[in-house]
Amino acid sequence: MLEQDRFLHGFALLLCICLGSLLSGIAVSEIPLGSKLSVGESNSWVSSNGDFAIGFYNFPDQPKQFSVGIRFNSKSVPVDKQTVVWVAGGDVTVGNNSYFQLQENGELVLFDALQGEEVWTSKTSQLSVALAVLRDDGNLVLLNENRDVIWQSFDSPTDTLLPGQRLSTFRTLRAASQNYVSSLYSLYMNVSGQLQLRWESSIIYWSAGRPSHSNLSAVLSSDGSLQLVAPNLERFWSMFGEDHNDTVRFRFLRLDVDGNLRLYSWMEVSQTWRSVWQAVENQCNVFATCDQQGICAFNASGSHVCTCPFHHAVQSNSKCLVSSQHDCKPGSIMVEHANMFLYGIYPVHDFISLTSLDKCKSMCLSDPSCTAVTFTNDGSAKCRMMKTQYVSGYSDPSLSATSFVKRCSDPLAADPIFPLKSPPQAYKEPYNICIPCLVGAASGTIFVFIVIQLGMGFYLYKRKNIYRRLASLAHSRPGSKCLIILSFTEIKELTGNFSDQIGPKMFKGALPDKQPVAVKELEGTIEARKFRAAVSKVGSIYHKGLAKLEGYCCEFDHRYLVYEYAENGSLDKYIENPTLAERLTWRKRMDISLSVGRAIFYLHTECREFLCHGNLKCENVVLDENFEAKVKEFGLGMLYGEASSRRASAQKDVEDFGKMVLTLVSGFKEVKDVLDWAYKEWMEGNPENVVDKRLKNEVDAEELECALRIAFWCLQADERVKPSMGEVVKVLEGTLPADPPPPPFSCLISAREVEDTSESGSEV
Repeated sequence: MLEQDRFLHGFALLLCICLGSLLSGIAVSEIPLGSKLSVGESNSWVSSNGDFAIGFYNFPDQPKQFSVGIRFNSKSVPVDKQTVVWVAGGDVTVGNNSYFQLQENGELVLFDALQGEEVWTSKTSQLSVALAVLRDDGNLVLLNENRDVIWQSFDSPTDTLLPGQRLSTFRTLRAASQNYVSSLYSLYMNVSGQLQLRWESSIIYWSAGRPSHSNLSAVLSSDGSLQLVAPNLERFWSMFGEDHNDTVRFRFLRLDVDGNLRLYSWMEVSQTWRSVWQAVENQCNVFATCDQQGICAFNASGSHVCTCPFHHAVQSNSKCLVSSQHDCKPGSIMVEHANMFLYGIYPVHDFISLTSLDKCKSMCLSDPSCTAVTFTNDGSAKCRMMKTQYVSGYSDPSLSATSFVKRCSDPLAADPIFPLKSPPQAYKEPYNICIPCLVGAASGTIFVFIVIQLGMGFYLYKRKNIYRRLASLAHSRPGSKCLIILSFTEIKELTGNFSDQIGPKMFKGALPDKQPVAVKELEGTIEARKFRAAVSKVGSIYHKGLAKLEGYCCEFDHRYLVYEYAENGSLDKYIENPTLAERLTWRKRMDISLSVGRAIFYLHTECREFLCHGNLKCENVVLDENFEAKVKEFGLGMLYGEASSRRASAQKDVEDFGKMVLTLVSGFKEVKDVLDWAYKEWMEGNPENVVDKRLKNEVDAEELECALRIAFWCLQADERVKPSMGEVVKVLEGTLPADPPPPPFSCLISAREVEDTSESGSEV
C-alpha cells in the first residue's frame, strides 16, 4: 500500500482556502432564502455540530480561481487537513467577487463575477424550496415547508462518499480534474449490480459484486465498510477497512486523482488521514496510471514509478511515445522488453489474436501501422497488437509477458560536408576609381542598410515577443488544462496570416513547438462575456473522441477558436470524394460510428454538466493521423443563445447521429432524400442494397443490420421512442439488442399537425 502522504497530495493543500471561513463561519441549523456566501467576505455555512462547513476555497497554484465546496470543519482536524468532500459543479471555478446564494426562488446559484453569469445552479426554482440545511453528516439539503427533501448534495457526488451516502445505479464518482488524465477515471454503479472503476467509459480495471443483481447501491457505513445493498438493505457484497469497528470519528471514501479508490480514516493521535483500504492493491494495475509518461514499475523502496524504457522513443513535452513508422525508410527492427505488458491508450482498442511469440513479433514487423506487440506466455498465447504511438503498461520481474517495440533501423552515416574552397579569381587590370562617386554610393548604401535593419529588427523583436509569450503559455504547465488566450496579432502569426485554409472559416496554423493547430473563425458579433463563458466550459472537457480546444481569441470584434489539428481532415470529404471514399472501409465506418457515439454519450452523461453538440454532421467529425474520429465544434450553441430543454437538445444529437450512421452506411450525404428508400429496402429484406456501392464485398451482415436498426430508431419522428445515446452506444458495442424499428416518419404528419395547432392556440 502506498504511503498516506502520496494519497493526500494536492488535497491537504485545500485550505490555503479562503479559510478565513473558520473565523467567520456561523453554526446554523437553517439557511434561509436569500443567504449568500462570497469570495470577498470568506464566510461559510456550518453544520449544527460544527463538523462540516460549506464555503469558497482555492488551490495554491490557482490563487485567483475559487470553487464552492463542503469540507471537514471540526476543531480536532487542523486547517490544512480539512479535506473537501463535495464541490458545486465539480470542475467549475469562479473569479474574485463571485458569490454562492440560496435565492428567493429556492435555487442555489454559483455566480461568476468574472464572466458576469451563473455557472452552476441546483435547478430547483420551480420546486417550492423554503430553506436549506447543512446536516451534521455533511449533506447539504433543500427542504420545502413540509421539511421534505427537494434536493441534496448526497445525490450529486463529485469524487467522495461520506458515511451514509449512497451511490445508486447509473451514478458516478469522478476523480478531481487536477490534470486531464484524472478526469477520465470514474467509479460507476451499473444496472447489473456491479461497482466498477473505469477509464473513460470502455475500460473496466476493477469491479465488485456479481453481475446478477439489479437496483443495488454502494454505501459507506460509519464502521468502516463499503457495501452493495438492495433497497430492503440486504447486503450482497462488502469490504472492510483495516480499522473496521474501531472508534473513528471521521471517514470518507474517495476516488483519487491516480485512479485508485481509497477509504480514509482520521487518526486523532497522529493528526493525519490514513488510508485503511484501497481497491487496487498494485497501483500499476490501474489502467493508464502513467498515461503518456511511460511504463509503471516499482523501485527498490516499493513505490511505483513511471519510466520510459523506449530508448529510441519520441520524447517531447515530457511524453514517452513509441516511434512512428510512417517515414522509416531504412526499415524497422523489433526491440524486445522482457517481463513487460503493454497496451495502447489513445485509442484503447488493441488487436488480440492467438498465436506464437515468433508469429506475434513478425506480424507487427510486417504491418506498417503496428507500433508494438505484447505476447503473454502464461499459457494463453495471446498476441496484443498496438497501432498507436500512445502506449502505456507495466513491468515486473514476475510478469509472464514479453513485449516488442518497433523502431527504425539506424540510418547510414551521412557523408561529411567539407567547406568549399573559393574558385581562383582571374587577374584583371585595375580600373581608375572615382573617389567622390564611391563615397556617395557608400553613404547611400549605408543609410538604406540602416533603415532596413531597423525595420527588420523591430519586426523580429515584435515577432519574437509574440512567440515567446505563446511558448510560455503553451509550455509553462505541461498537461495543464488551461486555455491559451491569444490576441488577433498572435492568431495571424500562428496561421501565417491565414494562408492555409482547410475548410469554411477554418485555417491551419502551428504553435512555436511546431505542433499543428486548426483555427476556427466565428462571428465577431458574439458577446464577449458569453463567448468566454462558453469556451471556458468547452475547454475543460477532454475525451479521446473530442477535438481538444487549445485556446481562443476574444479581442475587439475578433472571435477565434484554436483546436488540436487532425491530420486527415473532415469526414465529409471522404464521403464525397470517390477516391478518398475507398479508404473508408466498412470496418473503419463502424469504428467511426462507435467513436462518435461514445463522444456524444460522454457529453450527455459523463461531463460534470450536460452538454449537447447541437450541430453534429460529417463536416464536424475529423480524422487524425491514425484515422481515429474526433468530434469538433461541440457546445457552440451556447455562443448563439440557442436555448432548449436538456431532453430536446439530447434528442437533436440523437437524430443527427442517426443521419450520420445512415450516411456512413449508404454513402449519401443528404439522408432525407434516401431515408424512405433505405427503410423500404431494409423492410423487404434487402439491406445490402442500401450499402455504399464503393465498398467491395467487405460488409458484415450482422453489423449492417445493427447499424440500420439504430439509425432508423434515432430518426424516429416520435421523440418518445427515440433511444438515448447510452442505449445507442450499447447497441453498437453489441451489449444491447435492438428491436425492429417502425417507419421513421410514421408519426411525422401528426406531429407537425399537433405543433401547428398548438401554435395557433387550439386545444389538441
